[in-house]
Amino acid sequence: MPASPTATPKHIKDVNTRYHDAAAAEYDAKWGIDFGDIGQDQVRAKLVKALGGPAEQPFGEALEIGSGTGYFSLNLVQLGLIGKLTATDISPGMLSQLAATAEALGLDDVATVVTDAETLPFEDESFDLVLGHAVLHHIPDLDRAFAEFKRVLRPGGRVVFAGEPSRYGDRLAALPKRTGMLLAPAWRRLTGARARAVAEVDQSHDHSLEGEVDVHAFAPADLRRLLERAGFEERRVGGEELLANAWGWGLRTVESSAEPDTVPLRWRRFAFRSYIALQKVDTALLEPRLPAELFYNLLVSARKPA
Repeated sequence: MPASPTATPKHIKDVNTRYHDAAAAEYDAKWGIDFGDIGQDQVRAKLVKALGGPAEQPFGEALEIGSGTGYFSLNLVQLGLIGKLTATDISPGMLSQLAATAEALGLDDVATVVTDAETLPFEDESFDLVLGHAVLHHIPDLDRAFAEFKRVLRPGGRVVFAGEPSRYGDRLAALPKRTGMLLAPAWRRLTGARARAVAEVDQSHDHSLEGEVDVHAFAPADLRRLLERAGFEERRVGGEELLANAWGWGLRTVESSAEPDTVPLRWRRFAFRSYIALQKVDTALLEPRLPAELFYNLLVSARKPA
């Protein structure tokens, strides 16, 4: 279940910190995060869709909110679309993982700062881009956070967020999750995977907090109003991933029932390739034709007035 409606901001931040610290070491493997060509193609497409077209030029200095292990930002750095990156998160464990990945990739212009989104420790007009992936739904006070994003942006700077759950998509994900749970025993017999000795959520108390870390699911109109209240212009909200996310949640559910080292490589390849194929179907056929409300993920962008 998501965080209780009566949960305080302090509790929400504490839960998010503890859960993401516990999850950091296995996070990339759990969610199939890639820092090669596939990952770079994915984030390039997300940026283009969020902005409504390719960026006119690279962003010199970028601030990422809720960076996690760096999927969004480090791939953009590798593509040359970000010059200098400051990655922030309330989870030190996630930032440690990001820093290790940046070093392994040979990315030098990457700094990490532990902070929450509502009280950013940066000077006014310090960045050309504020970005994030799957983070807004964790932030208790979004109006305060967006006021901070605007404060630290230079005039004409952009905000770009992707991977935010829509209200409809959040409900839609429940069906493949339930189906995956029903099919998991048969899937394990078919693939030869061994059932987990300890359920993923029971690995530690902090792992069990996964169901409490989400605060919001959005209607596109919610995000448009948020951008308007914060004083941004050129506001855009779009949707992405319908078939891919339904399929992905089913895959993720059956895989989570097995010991990770017993899931066959041939299955992992099939799962990954089929997910990527459905992403392409979504992008080419569904996203240009269907309203944003129908998709699992929402993308947001806007510009600070010059």
